[in-house]
Amino acid sequence: MSTIEQRATVPASHAGVRLDQAAAELFPDFSRSRLQAWIRQGLLRVDGIAARPRDKLLGGESLSLSAELACDSSWQAEEIALNPIYEDEHLLVLDKPAGLVVHPAAGNYSGTLLNALLHHAPELARLPRAGIVHRLDKDTTGLMVVARTPAAHSSLVAQLQARSVSREYRAVVQGVMTGGGTVAAPIGRHPRQRTKMAVVERGGKTALTHYRIEQRFAAHTAVSVRLETGRTHQIRVHMAHIGYPLVGDTVYGGRLKIPRAAPPALAEQLRGFPRQALHAAGLGLLHPSSGEARHWTAPLPADFEQLLQVLRGSGQAPAGD
Repeated sequence: MSTIEQRATVPASHAGVRLDQAAAELFPDFSRSRLQAWIRQGLLRVDGIAARPRDKLLGGESLSLSAELACDSSWQAEEIALNPIYEDEHLLVLDKPAGLVVHPAAGNYSGTLLNALLHHAPELARLPRAGIVHRLDKDTTGLMVVARTPAAHSSLVAQLQARSVSREYRAVVQGVMTGGGTVAAPIGRHPRQRTKMAVVERGGKTALTHYRIEQRFAAHTAVSVRLETGRTHQIRVHMAHIGYPLVGDTVYGGRLKIPRAAPPALAEQLRGFPRQALHAAGLGLLHPSSGEARHWTAPLPADFEQLLQVLRGSGQAPAGD
């Protein structure tokens, strides 16, 4: 058993929302049924007062969760290679490869990062989602942090909620950008294609993405991206929304587009790039034990570096660059 201590403030946009519905959004590590049970037991309180799952919120309330969490035996440890770049008794920072699903779900009950973590550190079974506090898409590479203790888990979740965790990404997009900027567009479930996310003005969650140009090519742009929020598929959705979908992103970018004047080497590289060109290159946070500001970086994976090399060497730089 481990003790979970978490807090969250109800946003004004949740006025009139049921307590259990709001809790499911504000404490996403736990199922709604588990949260409902904790509310009924008085373990999840509103401004320090016990409430009912169906009670409506006004917005601005403080939700406090203090509960005992038993080990979850439904997930199996599997010997899958990890690439830790930092590890101590409080947290683990790793460089995730492409193709690795983070958490078991329908169609992926094994072979995931969670299964690998349970083999690497069996004590993680007593933490929600084996200490995973944020995710990367299956085919996105780069840095993730994993909590190793209940205290570290609570600290990292609080930092993510406070938007104080810095996350920097590298990406290659279709199209030639004229300058950097910020995308401020709410994200929610796609109204018709439920497996996708989309910019949704009504009912979407606040999402902020900052981007700047690293290098321009004839028909593509290499960019660095900084997340202020962490919505599902946020960078992919936002870049597609402003007309610059990620190279290799068939979900949000549509069919493969080969520039008309692309030399054979570039055309071949684009056809053979099997995933969205997105890499989590930097991660910064306050260490949950010492409070020290820490920052880690991860080099570009080989396929991403190869894509950039072909773009640079194929005569694809626009005039004037």
